[in-house]
Amino acid sequence: MIAVTPRIQLHDDEIGETFVRASGPGGQNVNKVSTAVELRFDAAGSPNLPDGVKLRLRGLAGRRMTQDGVIVIDAQRFRTRERNRADALERLVELIRAATIVPKVRRPTRPTLGSKERRLVGKEKRGRVKALRSGRPGDD
Repeated sequence: MIAVTPRIQLHDDEIGETFVRASGPGGQNVNKVSTAVELRFDAAGSPNLPDGVKLRLRGLAGRRMTQDGVIVIDAQRFRTRERNRADALERLVELIRAATIVPKVRRPTRPTLGSKERRLVGKEKRGRVKALRSGRPGDD
């Protein structure tokens, strides 16, 4: 079990991993050993995620989520398989945690009378400054 939040936990069998050859650091070893991790998580089919989280996850994941609702995370930052695996899992957990946060609903408000007056006073001042800058006829 992978704990994402106190209420959301993922089963180990929900996450699939494949190991591929990585680009980047590693010298000759990079051509021989498959250290990069491609982590797959079926978010749309997961029974452990609430519907609201799934919806927000689709927006947050962006192009990391396929049309079928599978999140694919590639990790090849490190030279070892274990560290890349931990990195991919950590990134998945952070993504799901970010999706659990419900955004605040914005309620439209009206400007106060004081703010309207301050804006008009500022516009008036600025207009006077610009009027003083304009050249008068005959000043050539």
